Amino acid sequence: MRRRTLVVGLGAVGSYGAGRAALAAALAAGTPTVREVDRAAGFHAPGGARTAALVDPATLAPLVPPAAARRMSAPSRFAVAAGKLAAAEAGWGPEPLGARTGCVLATAYGPNVFTERLLRQILFEGPESASPYLFTECVANAAAAQLAIALKARGPNVTLTQREVGPLSAAARAAALVGDGRLDAALVGAAEEASPFLHAVLDRFRALARPAAGGPEAPRPFDRRRDGFLLAEGALVLAVAAEGSAAAAEAGPLAVLRGGGGAFDPTASSYGFGRGAASLARKLAADLERMGIGMDDIDLIVAGASGARAGDRLIAATLGAAWGGRPLPPVAAPKGIVGEYAGGLLGAAALAAAGAPIARPAGFGEPDPGLGVVPAAASGARRVLALDVAAGGAAAWLVVERS
Repeated sequence: MRRRTLVVGLGAVGSYGAGRAALAAALAAGTPTVREVDRAAGFHAPGGARTAALVDPATLAPLVPPAAARRMSAPSRFAVAAGKLAAAEAGWGPEPLGARTGCVLATAYGPNVFTERLLRQILFEGPESASPYLFTECVANAAAAQLAIALKARGPNVTLTQREVGPLSAAARAAALVGDGRLDAALVGAAEEASPFLHAVLDRFRALARPAAGGPEAPRPFDRRRDGFLLAEGALVLAVAAEGSAAAAEAGPLAVLRGGGGAFDPTASSYGFGRGAASLARKLAADLERMGIGMDDIDLIVAGASGARAGDRLIAATLGAAWGGRPLPPVAAPKGIVGEYAGGLLGAAALAAAGAPIARPAGFGEPDPGLGVVPAAASGARRVLALDVAAGGAAAWLVVERS
């Protein structure tokens, strides 16, 4: 018999601060918290994006001691801080979590500052100068490994690199591991950093929101004027546990991970979004049917629309095809508030299922008539469908329910 997977803790670190309350307050307010990116290195093009949702280093100090932090890349520090917050909410004490607790994290770009430093050593000083210290922290799974070490979680340790859809895929993977009895508990989520170099490269590819005429740069999900997303860094970690297990005994559940799924859009290029909405919609409907959920059973859609022109178009078309022309439930677009990457979408879905409100992004102002979707201010949902698509063709969805 399949076990229910309960969300028993939520840890978050982002530009909005640290902790569940900080993330919830940001989602309710609707306005991104941004800072100007350091442009001193000269990577940026003139007239490009200037801001990102950056973590204040002071946020981490109480959670990751300096002696430990100096041995970690930024994503590792973010993941450990968020994981400690999630474990504390779950009531998991200082004792080792053990072999029945795993880690499933996602990252899109990994520890890019450490990777940049390592490549500089190799290119300018020769391969023999490569630092083992930098190498061990420049791999994509460094954050998950550091999280497992910090909390002594000795179960399976998995890192997914599926770009935008990684956090939802990670949550679906963890729900399957716990639901099938292979684990009793897991730490699941995402960690990301936004270095000046990464910010500059994404801006040069016109992926980021740019300053508008007469106004600041802002992500505008589903807006006719959308021109890119807000790059975000930080981490989101959910502590999940099987219903009835010792790991679920200390805390009242925040929500339930009902399950998820995904698909691949073969019309996508290796670097862009495709147009395979019909095939994605068929797989979404099939996965919901497998879980015993009808389209009319969804109270709220938490969409991964970020302000990317082609990405938002694909999400809107997929939802329209899945609902077959029937009215959609309210659609929230939290990436317009917390930015792209770092797991904000997953955190928003869990909080929405717990009844927390999500505001309409402050940057939205003019509906795109070609999409047929307008982001809503939402609250009080009991069953939430989170859905996202990624550049390169991946798509993922997750159902989160009120406990």
